[in-house]
Amino acid sequence: MYDEIFNRLAKSDFRRKFKLNEKDKKYLENKGFDTIKSHAKDFIKTRVAPSEIPNDGKQTPMRGHPVFTAQHATATCCRGCINKWHKFPKNVELTETQQEYLVELIMEWLKRQG
Repeated sequence: MYDEIFNRLAKSDFRRKFKLNEKDKKYLENKGFDTIKSHAKDFIKTRVAPSEIPNDGKQTPMRGHPVFTAQHATATCCRGCINKWHKFPKNVELTETQQEYLVELIMEWLKRQG
């Protein structure tokens, strides 16, 4: 289901450089995918789903949580990237379906890192 977007992302030097470090892998292993998915849902809902984001383009740290790394790798880190790569319009609140797609994409990327 996600092969097409992963193939497109793989052609980007910037997106391709993101990998989980050992600390992130341990965190993911210790917390488990259910907890990490819960974190991903929260990050997407609070950081990128609103229609107006005052710090858009700067709201997702480059590291510090496996989901943050995955967001940059999957272009789900800000509304500009989401618009460019996933064609979801900016300045419109993301629907539940759009949020679920982004979370599932992040989780698939994390699974593929294992």
